[in-house]
Amino acid sequence: MEKNKIYSFSINLEREVEESTVTKQKNKETGKMEEVQTVKKVSKEVPYTITLYEPSRRQVEDADMEFSIEMSKCIKRGILTKAMLAKKYSDSGGLLTEEDSQKLVRSYSKLAEVQNDLGRIMAKKKKTQEEKDAETRLTEEFAEIRRDIVDLETAYQNVFNHTADTKAQNRTILWYLINLSHVTDSAGIERPLFDGEDYDEMLDNYYLKDEKGDEIYDLCREKLMAFISFWYFSQNASQEDFKSLEEEIETGAI
Repeated sequence: MEKNKIYSFSINLEREVEESTVTKQKNKETGKMEEVQTVKKVSKEVPYTITLYEPSRRQVEDADMEFSIEMSKCIKRGILTKAMLAKKYSDSGGLLTEEDSQKLVRSYSKLAEVQNDLGRIMAKKKKTQEEKDAETRLTEEFAEIRRDIVDLETAYQNVFNHTADTKAQNRTILWYLINLSHVTDSAGIERPLFDGEDYDEMLDNYYLKDEKGDEIYDLCREKLMAFISFWYFSQNASQEDFKSLEEEIETGAI
């Protein structure tokens, strides 16, 4: 089954390749013109394609599990969730306005409710048309609520940067980045960008590339992080949206 793409883009790597030229020369013995092939090594820019694929249902479930595990770890270490922090400010005042605090508390509650309803439908292998319609509606509602939360949190970014939700969210985005990224070389051979038999090995390879440097990853790192984050928060983003984002990255607008 062909996988659906979130987005793909190209990078160029300097490579030494063999280039052949054919010239005609006169054979000194026969006096006839003959074709002579000359091969020499030259440096050329070779295109590579970086592709982010849409996750499978199994991958979405695994990513949700990654979020839950990281969230649980953070809470056990005493890190507040966004909802707990918003409730705290709603009760006692602080950096958030009372109206914004209460709005966030309501949004977090509604988001959890929609997520639970959506999870129950997605868990079913066979769905009625009514359930399929409900899944579409709940998916759109979930994305809309999350966008509203992100917009409001942006105004108080420093407040929410170190909450359990943000840390779990960043961990989930990293999980998607590692599992969905692929690279195709000039010969058309595609492989995962990060090597490994399982996620732990791929995560180790990510850190190795990130810390020690890797010619392919170094060239696509900025775009990959931007695209996977944009997809994670937008969900329904179009190819045109990604192209516009890529142009902004290339022009230094963001």
